[in-house]
Amino acid sequence: MATTREKRPTSFYFLATFFALFVLFLYGPMLTIFILSFQGESGGLTFPMNGFSFYWFGNLFEQQAVGDFGGSFARSLKLGLIVMAVTVLVSFMAGLAFRKRFKGDSVIFYLAIASLIVPSILISLGIGLLFNIVSWQPQWFTSALGAHLTWTFPFGLLIMFAVFNRFDPSYEEAARDLGASSWQTIWHIVLPMVAPSLIGVAMFSFTLSYDEFARTLMTAGALNTLPLEIYGMTTNVTTPVLYALGTVTTGFSFVVIAIALGSVLILRYRKGQKS
Repeated sequence: MATTREKRPTSFYFLATFFALFVLFLYGPMLTIFILSFQGESGGLTFPMNGFSFYWFGNLFEQQAVGDFGGSFARSLKLGLIVMAVTVLVSFMAGLAFRKRFKGDSVIFYLAIASLIVPSILISLGIGLLFNIVSWQPQWFTSALGAHLTWTFPFGLLIMFAVFNRFDPSYEEAARDLGASSWQTIWHIVLPMVAPSLIGVAMFSFTLSYDEFARTLMTAGALNTLPLEIYGMTTNVTTPVLYALGTVTTGFSFVVIAIALGSVLILRYRKGQKS
């Protein structure tokens, strides 16, 4: 017997159109930059395109009259990796510590997440002024590192809180009954079980640090990170090489996300094989 397909209501098409326009609003500017980065050699910064080529991607790796692509990218990459490592380690330790109530835990928690409420530019300004008061020159690996941690650590902490709230302590009790020490229990039981979440924290912290502008503005010192370099170049660079840079950096961010998701899938596959 043939089944008749249920007719969708008019509201479905209205909501679907609204969602499509919303996605276009979000990713339209990114798509525009991506397309314009493939301008021909004589192309400009706007439509219509004058040919199609990879010329500006090759020009990206040549000596530029304005801008330090390689140096700023290296600094952003190193800073993002340091922020990622510190955030993962401290978030994991804080998640373990907050599993049991202790005196002053609420105060510490609210202090840890308070930086999410304060405007980013004020945090950057405050850290920069503090370094000037103590006669320390702000640098991307000191003051900027601290500023980025005020942005990434609260997210890592909240993620680990959610993970440990669902964590079954009976696994740890079973390990201790079998003679495992506290360190062995953490290393062989707790850590493998929360590893996918730690990968998520790592991805969050790296991408947030790699793309951060406001909290880096007053704390990076004389050497720019990549977001600061791109911002400074917007008033000087008049070729699509800037769009090529945006396309490359966006692609790099997607690669990081793909690696993180791939790692989670591998961990789940191995866990399924063992079980």
